[in-house]
Amino acid sequence: MKEKKTLAINGYIGIIILILMALLGVWLFISGTGSLGGSVSVPLLVSGGVLLILSGIFASTVTIVAPNQAKIIVLFGRYLGTIRNNGMFITVPFTNKLHISLRVRNFNSSKLKVNDVDGNPIEIAAVVVFRVIDTAKAAFDVDFYEDFIEIQSETAIRHVATKYPYDSFQDTDVTLRGNSAEVSQELTEELQRRLEVAGVEIIEARLTHLAYSTEIASAMLQRQQAKAILSARQIIVEGAVGMTQLAIAQLEEEGVLKLDDERRLQLVNNLLVSIITDKGTQPVINTGDVS
Repeated sequence: MKEKKTLAINGYIGIIILILMALLGVWLFISGTGSLGGSVSVPLLVSGGVLLILSGIFASTVTIVAPNQAKIIVLFGRYLGTIRNNGMFITVPFTNKLHISLRVRNFNSSKLKVNDVDGNPIEIAAVVVFRVIDTAKAAFDVDFYEDFIEIQSETAIRHVATKYPYDSFQDTDVTLRGNSAEVSQELTEELQRRLEVAGVEIIEARLTHLAYSTEIASAMLQRQQAKAILSARQIIVEGAVGMTQLAIAQLEEEGVLKLDDERRLQLVNNLLVSIITDKGTQPVINTGDVS
């Protein structure tokens, strides 16, 4: 199915025409009965009756369309078209008029429990912002397009969540927690592919809830803390080595100290301990050899 326009005329002009038809029909009918001084005329009676019936039939087709709403016109099971413009219209008689909203709406998914790419159970939820852009597809290509959006949204959220880890300390890794913009963009594209058949445009899809499942939350918190400590220690050690190399090189370059291998090793050890330790260090004063 593909949306198309249907035959409809401006309602205000149509009502004026219907009123004139009704008045003409009444006049012809009264003239045909001989009430205006003439003789009874069957053709006038028939013409007046037909005009009255037609004006009544077309008056029943008056359709009002609100802003950002649409009316689908169906004649005996056949799709005739869609009225998108807001206002009052007169359309084809004996038709069903289905209402479709064109407004921007959002859908909040429930909290879903899935496993990330590492197999860790997590809880995840998202909000999906969408609107209908093809009323024919939304009405005829799927059953209850709003339910279809809900089911497909949850399926897409599960699919995207299983492709990435919840968290990682590698800067090159894409994670659910650290790369929400990239994950949201992929979720939007995934939903657009799935919901195109329903004539729906996905404006935005973003995660609203992300957490480890309660049964492993405590263990994963300890794991995160341990990884954070190891990562911080690695940075501290790298910085300490660089600072120690720079200090010894500067001292020897300026001629302040002349160190042999044993003294250099001792100085390196003392500097590394002083920089790396997270507790206060006590200086050791070397007073020389005692004879």
